Formats: sequence, structure tokens, C-alpha cells
Amino acid sequence: MKSKRYFNTTGFCDPEIHYMIDPLRNQNIIFDMIAKRQYFTIHAPRQTGKTTLLHELAHRLNKEGNYISVVFSVESAGYRSITEETANFKIISSLYQACNLFIDKQFWPKIPKLGQGVSLQDYLNKWTLSLKKHVVLLLDEIDSLYDDVLVSVLRQLRNGFQGRPKQFPSTIALVGLRDVRDYKLKVRPTEASLGSGSPFNIKAKSILLGTWTKEEITELYSQHTKDTGQEFTKEVINRIYELTGGQPWLVNAIANEIVVEILNEDYTKKITLAHAEEAKENLIAQRDTHLDSLLDKLKEERVKNIVSAIINGDGVLFDNYDDSLMYCRDLGIISETRPVRIANEIYQEIIPRVLNRNLQDSIEEEGETKWYIKPDGKLDMDKLLKAFQKFYRRNSEHWLERFDYKEAGQGLLLMAFLQRVINGGGRIDREMAVGRGRTDLTIEFAGETFVLELKLKRYDDTKEEGLDQISRYLDTLGMTKGYLILFELKSSTVIPWETRIKWEEVSHQNKNITVV
Repeated sequence: MKSKRYFNTTGFCDPEIHYMIDPLRNQNIIFDMIAKRQYFTIHAPRQTGKTTLLHELAHRLNKEGNYISVVFSVESAGYRSITEETANFKIISSLYQACNLFIDKQFWPKIPKLGQGVSLQDYLNKWTLSLKKHVVLLLDEIDSLYDDVLVSVLRQLRNGFQGRPKQFPSTIALVGLRDVRDYKLKVRPTEASLGSGSPFNIKAKSILLGTWTKEEITELYSQHTKDTGQEFTKEVINRIYELTGGQPWLVNAIANEIVVEILNEDYTKKITLAHAEEAKENLIAQRDTHLDSLLDKLKEERVKNIVSAIINGDGVLFDNYDDSLMYCRDLGIISETRPVRIANEIYQEIIPRVLNRNLQDSIEEEGETKWYIKPDGKLDMDKLLKAFQKFYRRNSEHWLERFDYKEAGQGLLLMAFLQRVINGGGRIDREMAVGRGRTDLTIEFAGETFVLELKLKRYDDTKEEGLDQISRYLDTLGMTKGYLILFELKSSTVIPWETRIKWEEVSHQNKNITVV
């Protein structure tokens, strides 16, 4: 019998039909803010449970009976050409319509009417004055607003703040992708601020919704096991955690892909590590809206600078308060902790593929028989890399000029060339992080493992540094054979191709290393 519940990948969660864990389980700080009549912000990447949390919070507050709470989105006013008066009306209308979902009609505000010029501040003032209970207002998608409309809304909330709790909401939470500190960049890009450190400087706390732990993933998946008897083993959960980094949408999506698409809801079948890997590849190939919205951000200059540094392993020391770094963390693209790296294995896999997608499409398949596979089915890595040398000589200057990510172009070219290994049934694991000074690729194919280290030749001693680094990396893997790939940054007019293309076998620290 099919379970009546399933893993949700669209919209907010409903406990009656979705597997879910209590979104307020670790949020005592929110109830503390409400009790103290304070304003705060909640921010997190897309599809991490923000709206689910808001709905659960509002319903719980209303059920307990001490507050009147409504969740509403301001996204209807989120376009550049809108006037402040029209924006006010649309926002007020969204609030009014949302009241039907959360509170009894006796507590509703008056119906808004277009053309009366009523401001959001006045509307909230009159509504709260008509009520005996304090209002907790939860504004979703606040960072969908632009320019003067965003400034206007923030200032109206700030101006009404002093009238709380009887003449204005006692608590307001602004919820969006980014922390309020980033709003000043959006509303006035050429100015440092709006006359204060923040356009919403009345907020007491900024709350970031984090990713899930292994224990929380186990709790979620155990609900499926309880309903169906089909188990996610500890081994499978650990692998899914590595793939997703605990990102809630990915955790749900990979489970749904396994249970529904791969196993066709046959709960008698055992879930294996191979299913997790297949689900990962399927999600990457499908490019769901979640992944597409994330990847769209790669075009932005702030994101480009950080991602390029990660791919190269550049030794750039970012300030914790650097806007670009914090922005990428808010979007969920990079990890919340050091070292600075892509947030999870799925993002780490899909980002290079997207960045070099055009190149991958242009690499022609050379017949049905894969020329880089030996007669025994094993991978001929030497042959593959020597072919890359020829390809790089013929195509690199042309492709590097076309890349948006020019700073990371060399590594992306190699990753695109190696992608055929994945397509042939292999697997590539990427170790990329700021400050490592290189990128490590571990390739698994037909039971064999190959280690490649990529470095940009910035200095005369880059080769020696690379040999030391790959030797240490091989030690951690218990291996003695690896490949050091050096990319010369000087142009071919300075160092001609005849001397820059090299292949050298080196013995270093009891390791056999091929320098390419």
C-alpha cells in the first residue's frame, strides 16, 4: 500500500501529506523575540523551509491565543516600474487576502481600496488599534522589492516601530533570501547606506536558517520507514548527507528520486548506495527549478569572483564581512564554515558542468568505442591526458577568451574534457576550496582510482609546491601514484607551445607522479 505521505519538493510542507520535521524545533530565539516585542529578520537560501516555518509559527501563535499572527508575501509589488502608491496598495491587499488563511474574520483589517492613497504604516496603525491582542506580522519575500519601494516599506515599518504594541504590530519579521545588511546595496548601490548602518536598523536579531544535520535527515527519513517499512540505512544517509550538505530541498529531492522514480514506490526493495548515486546524477541532469535558480546567480559578478577563487583553490583570504562572500553564503552556494568551498557535492558537481556546458557540447564523440578505455575495460589515464594536451594546444586560447569565468578557465577546460569519463560510467570527485592553492580531482573508473591535482603556474616554484601538495594528498588516500597538472599562465607568445607542452615522470617523497 502506498504511503499517504511523501517527500515534498514544491512549496511549503503540510504535515498531513509530507514527511517533515518541526521547523520550530530549534527556534526558541524566535519566541524570545516575540515575547520581547522585537523586530527581527530571517534569511536563508531558496527552498530551505522559510515559508514552512512562517506558516507553522503563525498557526501556532494563533492557536495559543495570545497573539494575532499573519504571514503574507510582498512579492506582488516586486518589480521596478511600480509606483510607491501602487506598491502600498498591492502589499496591503496581499496582507488582507492572507488573513483568510490565518485568522477569524472578526480580526480582519478593513478591505483596502485603490486610489485612497493609504500607506502601509497607516493601515497597520488603524488595524492594530482595532484589536485587543498584539499583532505578530511575518513579511515573506521582502527582498523581492526594488529601489524606492523597498526604501519606502522599510521606512514605514521603522516609523511605526515606536507605536508598538497597541498602535503598530508588536513584532515584525522580514523574511527573504538575504540578510537585511544586503538591502542597502540593493536600494542604493552607489551609497554606503540610507543615513544609518542599515535601512532597517530597528531589528534586534538576524536569524539564518541553517542546513540539516545527519540526525535531522535520519529523523525525516525514519518517518518514511515507519510508514512503509523501507529503510534508509545509516550508510545511505551518510552518503546523502555528503551529497546534499543537509540542504533541505536536496535531502527531500534525492529521497523522492530514489523512492518514486528509481524504485517506483516498491517498498520491498532495499535502498542502496548505488541508488543514491543514481539519484544524484538524475537531479543534475534534470536541472530542476531549484538548481536553475541557484545557477542563474553564477552570472553575477560577486558570485563569479568567489566561485572562480574556489575552483582555482586561490590563496585569497576573504574578510568574514566581505559582501561577496556573505552574499554567496546567503544564497547557499558556499559553505557556512571555513574553508570556503561549494556548499555540497551536488552543487560542486553541477556548477563546473554548467560553466563549461558549451564546451562539453562541442567535444565530439569519437565513435562508439571509447578510445580512452583499454581492452580489459580499464581507463587509460595517460592516453586521456595526452589527448587533452593536444586538445588544449588547439583550443585553449579560443575557449578561454569565450569563458565568462576566465580566471578559472583552465581548470574548467580539463573538467569538461574529463566529463566523458562520467558519461562512460565513471565518477569524478572534486576537492575545491579557497586557500588550498590547487584543485584535486579523484576519478573512479572500473574499480580503479586516479588522483589529479590542478595548479596554475603563478611562480617559478609552483611545480615543487605542487609535488609536495599532491604527495601529502596521496598519503591521505593511501596511494603512491598521481598526476600533477600544471597550467602555464603566460601566453604562447612568451612561452611557445613547443616548450610549454611537457610530460614528465617524477619520483617525489616515495610517490610516482606524472607532471603534465
